[in-house]
Amino acid sequence: MGGFMNKGLTMKTGQTHMHRYMRPLLERIEAGQIDPSFVITHRIPLEQAPEAYKTFRDKKDGCIKVVLEP
Repeated sequence: MGGFMNKGLTMKTGQTHMHRYMRPLLERIEAGQIDPSFVITHRIPLEQAPEAYKTFRDKKDGCIKVVLEP
């Protein structure tokens, strides 16, 4: 953090307007215009969710997005 401050950099944060974008994005996904599957790196049964969370948290096995299957 010290290096960040010494360089005089500015950091800004905020939240995305999720509710504004969710419906249009979901409609485009359902219409086949957008394919978000490239982000999914792991598909596992729901029973293995605790282990999957640890894999995601620890950034192991190239884990980016986990889909839990019931």
